[in-house]
Amino acid sequence: MNPVMRRNRVDHRLYVLIDPAARGGHDLAALTDQVIAGGATLIQLRDKLGGVRDMIARARVVHAAAAGRVPVLVNDRVDVALAAGADGVHLGQDDMPVADACRVMGQRAIIGLTVKSMAQAEAASLDLLDYVCVGGVFATTSKDNPDAPVGLAGLAGIARTLRARDAAIPVGAIAGIDAGNAADVIAAGADGIAVISAVSGAADPLQAARTLRAIVDGALAQRKRP
Repeated sequence: MNPVMRRNRVDHRLYVLIDPAARGGHDLAALTDQVIAGGATLIQLRDKLGGVRDMIARARVVHAAAAGRVPVLVNDRVDVALAAGADGVHLGQDDMPVADACRVMGQRAIIGLTVKSMAQAEAASLDLLDYVCVGGVFATTSKDNPDAPVGLAGLAGIARTLRARDAAIPVGAIAGIDAGNAADVIAAGADGIAVISAVSGAADPLQAARTLRAIVDGALAQRKRP
């Protein structure tokens, strides 16, 4: 499949994951509205604890609150994404294979994949993906992750491997990223950051998103300078 024909344009400079278990007491719809107003470019519902009916209901709430301003993806669950009318799905290494997700969801659906190692970067079906997210970069409390963080050096190496295979693939980074290290993550080779607690857990999600978006945009501009 031709990657130019398959790939959707995805702006994931500030990819905010909304987790019902890590939303800082915020209402899902209000939180979604605030982070988009603050500059989020992509939203994901990440619901590891809910039953399938609850996941669908929450995905519909988030999708409705986004109101077409930015795409809304669902973590892991292709069935939930389809039922909720979401714009796509983000897959882990143990989820539905990328080719099957593409076939089930169709060409317009955004398909992303987490990559945690050089071997996974070499094996990823980049021609079928709209973006890749490298992680975890740093330690995080938002997920029980048995794998050691890859760090900035690991992120840089994986990003180089991915771009050697496909220079146009957008590369994001996830896990433990906040205002204190976001610029370093971009400098290491990421095109954007994915965050949970740094925005959703903040007292003022709109301002937290605005701050992170400014950091990312500034770091990207700096990286492009000769």
